[in-house]
Amino acid sequence: MKKQNQSTILKQKALTLTILFGSALFIIFLGMFFCAFSFFNNISFKVLNSQIPGVIFGLLVMYLGIRYYLSVGRLKEEVYKSTSEFSWNNFIKEKKSKSIR
Repeated sequence: MKKQNQSTILKQKALTLTILFGSALFIIFLGMFFCAFSFFNNISFKVLNSQIPGVIFGLLVMYLGIRYYLSVGRLKEEVYKSTSEFSWNNFIKEKKSKSIR
């Protein structure tokens, strides 16, 4: 297999991380939008015989978006390490050894 130019690899990494950061910000924005929309339109959902305000669901989406944004930040640190490289072995589940007691 031909080796790619280092600058091409860095551009691909930067593009991929930009897309991930953008999608995280989009999720956060959707959560904020749904909070405001639910608040102004008095939207609530029935969950297990309880009325839950839509603002709660918007806050949940916003929280998950923030967590995703932070995890993409940690991923960025790992991706730009000089020792990081692609390996198919990262996608193979490790079998746990069973010990006999």
